[in-house]
Amino acid sequence: MAKPAGNRKLKVVELPKEQVLEDYKTAFMSREASLIGRKEVLSGKAKFGIFGDGKEVAQVAMARYFQKGDWRSGYYRDQTFMFALGAATIRQFFAQLYADTDLEREPHSGGRQMNSHFASRSLDERGQWVNQLEQYNTSSDASPTACQMARLVGLGYASKLYRQHPNLDGTGFSNQGREIAFGTIGNASTSEGVFWECFNAAGVLEIPVVISVWDDEYGISVPAKFQTTKESISKICSGFEKEQNTNGYNILVAKGWDYQELIHAYRDATAAARDHHIPALVHVIEMTQPQGHSTSGSHERYKSKDRLEYESSLDCLVKMREWILDQGMASQGELDQLEAESKAFVQKERKAAWEDYLSPIQTEKQMFLDAFKEIETEHPELPSVASVSKALERNPIVNRKNNIAAARQILLSAREQSSSSLEKLRSLLDEQFDENSQRYNSKLFVDEEHSPLQEIGTEAIFSDASEKVDGRQVIQKIFDIHLSEDPRLFIIGEDVGKLGGVNLEFDGLSDKHGEHRVTDTGIREATILGQGIGAALRGLKPIVDIQYLDYLLYAFQVASDDLASLHYRTAGGQVAPVIMRTKGHRLEGIWHTGSPIGMILHGLRGIHVCVPRNMVQAAGLYNTLLAYDDPALVIEVLNSYRLKERIPDNLKDYKVPLGVPEVLHEGHDITLVTYGACINIAKEAVSRLDQLGISVELIDPQTLLPFDRFGKIGDSIAKTNCVLFLDEDVPGGATSYMMQQVLEQQQAYDNLDAPPRTLTAKAHRSPYGSDGDYFTKPSIEDVVETIYDMMHEREPARFPERL
Repeated sequence: MAKPAGNRKLKVVELPKEQVLEDYKTAFMSREASLIGRKEVLSGKAKFGIFGDGKEVAQVAMARYFQKGDWRSGYYRDQTFMFALGAATIRQFFAQLYADTDLEREPHSGGRQMNSHFASRSLDERGQWVNQLEQYNTSSDASPTACQMARLVGLGYASKLYRQHPNLDGTGFSNQGREIAFGTIGNASTSEGVFWECFNAAGVLEIPVVISVWDDEYGISVPAKFQTTKESISKICSGFEKEQNTNGYNILVAKGWDYQELIHAYRDATAAARDHHIPALVHVIEMTQPQGHSTSGSHERYKSKDRLEYESSLDCLVKMREWILDQGMASQGELDQLEAESKAFVQKERKAAWEDYLSPIQTEKQMFLDAFKEIETEHPELPSVASVSKALERNPIVNRKNNIAAARQILLSAREQSSSSLEKLRSLLDEQFDENSQRYNSKLFVDEEHSPLQEIGTEAIFSDASEKVDGRQVIQKIFDIHLSEDPRLFIIGEDVGKLGGVNLEFDGLSDKHGEHRVTDTGIREATILGQGIGAALRGLKPIVDIQYLDYLLYAFQVASDDLASLHYRTAGGQVAPVIMRTKGHRLEGIWHTGSPIGMILHGLRGIHVCVPRNMVQAAGLYNTLLAYDDPALVIEVLNSYRLKERIPDNLKDYKVPLGVPEVLHEGHDITLVTYGACINIAKEAVSRLDQLGISVELIDPQTLLPFDRFGKIGDSIAKTNCVLFLDEDVPGGATSYMMQQVLEQQQAYDNLDAPPRTLTAKAHRSPYGSDGDYFTKPSIEDVVETIYDMMHEREPARFPERL
């Protein structure tokens, strides 16, 4: 059974008065920040607020056992914990509430995240790793409930790797694997599937994680009886509890208002996790939420009067204050003074944060007003300038949106005019757009020296001595090379270890490099990816294997909400160089023949998406990706592992650049753009079309994110004046994306003399068997007939209508 931490009370002498009063002060200031923060939202100064009121005492206790080098993977109720560590300040808290974009004032996200979404900065200004052992680390918070749990597995797993394998250099990342990964989650969010994946995986892996569940018995308006069996996460997790000679958890229960009990719980939980890598669950009960869930509503709407009175009686600050007085650690007057000083300090910091945020925007506003005044003087025939200027000047809401919108209105109204004042406004507006692009639209990927986009590529070299092998062996050889050369690299996934992969692409690698380098996992795609993300945050280079592309959906939420947005939402402060490797496209059956590329392209911006046509191309892409720091998804062709390929003589050094298509067959009548498994179909179709007198230029984009960075496809269309985009996604999927990129971004539309076309699979999933595949996905005949019909429309005399 879970152990109530209060069964063994600490003596008062073990809790120094100074520590207790410091923690109470931190908790009190945090509560004041929550109360004022809500008012700032309701007054219109901030857009939305979500706060950690009611959770303060547990968090100051947890902070006592969090050391430099440790990692937090938490959620948006943890402000008190961050204040207690000094990892966030009251002023930074309000700066984030106001969406201040200055990284000096708001280092967690540069104004990109709503309040209480914290992150330490793991990278310096040049994108180099900082020393994680010299700071309190927190992985960037994400709003989706339980999203933080997937990466928690990897943060803890990294400690296991650093401890068990001393040849792995942990300098700046680990001190012999003594770092704990602290996870926090609300009681209702433990209903999410990814929580259970994480909880089970951490127990199986025996990694140093301490998971705290803040239990206030609600998930917004929904009480625990609808969330959790027995209304207790610790009770239903009792089967996970560690017994003699088994793996498992230390499970502790502590009341959220009992400071002594919480100190005891975290002391025990962290000691076992740090020294022996025994994971822990700390179930913190009898918590409250005095202001309700967030500023979007009031909990008086769904909680009874009796419930609200009950919660008031358990307010952790009231209870801690009573306990301090009862223990004689401070007098009533001393606490009154501490609280008054704390309130004054929070107000001072709030005011400073608001003024710091507002001042540069007011300066910009005045610059626009001055420019408007010049236009008024020079163009009295434009009465709209005065009205727009006056509206901006009188608007009590000061933000960049209003400044920019006013300027754009004036320039549009003056579209038929020309003057130095209008040019000056145009220049000011352009300058502001550039600055705001940096504020809000930058850092989706890493920059400059750490970016794979700088790689120009190295061509594959073949000779008469080049070995011809199964495609799977190309993958095996390239991973063997990288495992031999980079001790940070490891591969995890279902069946990759002992079996060597379901297609034997890892055959023998686990035996050669060790089980810790090529490692089997359970069937748990979300936390396979999370295991990679967390480890990558700690300086390692994971390759996570998702057995089939169809199964990526299990991990898609983590990939989209967490990994893809990580570098962006931290304004370049964190990066996780994870490579997701999978295989897809054609095989057999509804769930082994998927190609949902449109979904991937739309959901994974921030991750490079590579679609090699064969295993040699895949090897060249891995060489490129592993040399840099961006995350990526590589989708190999599932039915190509047994096809013969020649191994380049320079396999180790050969690199495929990202966003650079390859022309596989030159032609002059029509451009055919496709990728992956469709390349072989296209090649055969090109051969047949050549016999019909149609010259096809076949282009493989090789990567879809990024896509054709230098306009090669547009150049081809300038020659052929006709284009077909082919793939086996659904109609309107990746082919539509490619068409938009080429016709709009590359402005190739003007060079067309025939309507552009797409050829895709049907809207439904592919049925089992060869016939189902043939009548669902594009076939050679489909490609030939589609292109023939396009040529008939252009030159009916030369290409008569087919029967």
